[in-house]
Amino acid sequence: MRKNARVSRWVALLRTVNVGARTYPMAQVRAALTTAGYADVETHIQTGNICLSAPARSGPKLESALEAVFAADRGFRVATFVLRPADVAELADATVQLSGLHRPEFGHYVSVLRSAPDPTLVDRLEDLRRPGELVVVRGRAVHLLYDVPYHQAKTSNATIEAVTGAEATNRNARVIGQLAAKWGHG
Repeated sequence: MRKNARVSRWVALLRTVNVGARTYPMAQVRAALTTAGYADVETHIQTGNICLSAPARSGPKLESALEAVFAADRGFRVATFVLRPADVAELADATVQLSGLHRPEFGHYVSVLRSAPDPTLVDRLEDLRRPGELVVVRGRAVHLLYDVPYHQAKTSNATIEAVTGAEATNRNARVIGQLAAKWGHG
């Protein structure tokens, strides 16, 4: 990290950590980031939710820099999606609004993409809806609202990735709300 650079807070969401053989304890994530020069590193639960201070630069550049730190530390790629705290608060607000409007019986999950999908993909994504499953796109977030148990749902994060041709990371609405309460204030 460059010295004397303007520093901003960022929230990073890691994809598929602590699944199968891809273990990355959050204490080791914090240590790797601190050693790499990032400041104020915090984590939330074991699913790869991080808040840190980094020089102000574009999200994509920071994603690449964080992925390089994780690859050097772990020996495998960890897809990383960064948001500004205000983006997390906005995501949580949309999640509350959509859950209130549609009242999913079995859950509300959010797949976060690196950027908002092309408008033609928005239509394709929202056309994935089926009985008991609603798909709503808001910016770079694809909301999956389930009236069927999660393990029975046909639309998942993998479906979103297949349609968009892009990686996504998935969190449930409860975790999105917790992240916003903890880090969404900037």
